[in-house]
Amino acid sequence: MIILNFSHPLTDVHLQSIACLSKQEELPQVIDLPVKFDVNQPFIPQLDALAQALPLSSKELQTLPILVNLPALNYIAALVIAYLHGVTGHFPSIIRLKPIPESTLTVFEVAEIINLQSLRDETREMHR
Repeated sequence: MIILNFSHPLTDVHLQSIACLSKQEELPQVIDLPVKFDVNQPFIPQLDALAQALPLSSKELQTLPILVNLPALNYIAALVIAYLHGVTGHFPSIIRLKPIPESTLTVFEVAEIINLQSLRDETREMHR
């Protein structure tokens, strides 16, 4: 499994949790793609530059097991999802992190993996 990480670095504990939740024996490979968009400039050209930085081909994106850690800014996250759907033909699965309650420091843990394509399919089925 490959994680496309558009957010903060993931720790070994995060990767172990992700492997457990996804029922994988090996820790996932992480491709870090730092997102630093200039909010004063149009986003589509910046998304194009981010897409060019992806070290995976269209074929690899379509055939390899991909998990996405979305950027925090909602506009950029929506663009990343739309881009990946356009390349792969389906919505990606995403990682949701949450703060650890009552932690002295702000520390995040993996809360769940959300399969957006399954959500989409179930929603369409419910609303037919």
